[in-house]
Amino acid sequence: MSCRRIARLGVGSLVVVDGDSFDETNQNRQALSTVRNRGMPKALEARSAVAAVNPGVDVIAHAVRLDRSNGRKILAGCQVVVDALDNVADRFIIENLARDLGVPLVHGAVAGFEGQVMSILPGDPGFELLYGKESAPWDSEKRPEAVFGVPAVTPSLVAALQVMETLKILLNKGRLLRNRTGHA
Repeated sequence: MSCRRIARLGVGSLVVVDGDSFDETNQNRQALSTVRNRGMPKALEARSAVAAVNPGVDVIAHAVRLDRSNGRKILAGCQVVVDALDNVADRFIIENLARDLGVPLVHGAVAGFEGQVMSILPGDPGFELLYGKESAPWDSEKRPEAVFGVPAVTPSLVAALQVMETLKILLNKGRLLRNRTGHA
């Protein structure tokens, strides 16, 4: 969802990483999910969606799971990293990669009817403020989305706020949601 909005800003390139494919459970909340693209890799579908919005954006799509072994190579050269992940463990991985590369990270998360956004610059405490230590247990069964699901409007709102934070970083303008969260 964020990639199309970022493409509308006129950026020159985007790196899209997702090792997952669309299925029927994505239909209600993921803007790129359609009946026609079920079973298709999300990263490749994102590349096509961006091309339809702004064919001038060079999209490098990686249909793989970002991890410690491939992350530095994939994210090298990025000016901003946007977190569209669905679990805490992977968020700590992407935060560490962004920090190692000296790149700001724009975090976004949804949980049922609520969402949060935060910009994390290299050197900021980041996810430790939200989730505690990286090794702390995280019970996904008690999270709101496990009970209520995620209505379509929540990810859309969070994505819009993430794009605003990304724009502020790219232009070096405005007050970032830094060391604090914006809630939707």
